[in-house]
Amino acid sequence: MAPGGGGLWIAWGRSNIGGMTVDPAQLQIICYPDPRLRAKAGPIEQVTDGVRAVAARMLDLMHQAPGVGLAAPQVGLDWRMFVCNTSGEEGDDHVWINPVLNEPSRDMAEAEEGCLSLPEIRAPIQRPEAITITALNLDGQTVTASARGLTSRIWQHETDHLDGVLITDRMAPIDRMVHRQALREMEKEFNA
Repeated sequence: MAPGGGGLWIAWGRSNIGGMTVDPAQLQIICYPDPRLRAKAGPIEQVTDGVRAVAARMLDLMHQAPGVGLAAPQVGLDWRMFVCNTSGEEGDDHVWINPVLNEPSRDMAEAEEGCLSLPEIRAPIQRPEAITITALNLDGQTVTASARGLTSRIWQHETDHLDGVLITDRMAPIDRMVHRQALREMEKEFNA
């Protein structure tokens, strides 16, 4: 999610995770209409040093962009993991592995959202004001947290990515029409 310095936890190296060799240093943010953005991500079976290295790289990419959240599908991985930093402060980086959202509030809120995989596209999106998340942390332990406002919105936006859902899917029809030309340009560039 667009916008948001972070640090690294371990040195990067090649890792074989789920039968897939991943070099975290090679990961980059992919953009619409890359089909990997539409794939439903699968669970991470075990939190390994390789998973931690990918999370560190994702945090770096998110900060460089700059953004406030980044999901694994946005770097071409079909993993159920996202990173975020609501405040932009170095110590506020969070990694959520295999997240499950529940207890959405009945109160809805509309706010403008952007996406690092859809540069220059911003639109008002309606979401529950508050939500609870349960996920694994980088130590492989289950954690649960609740949030309102921007943090809640980031969790929902990034979890959408894990299910192949983009902000264009949540936009009002009029907003889709407003961005139709920009989306066509991205499609044309991708297919060139």
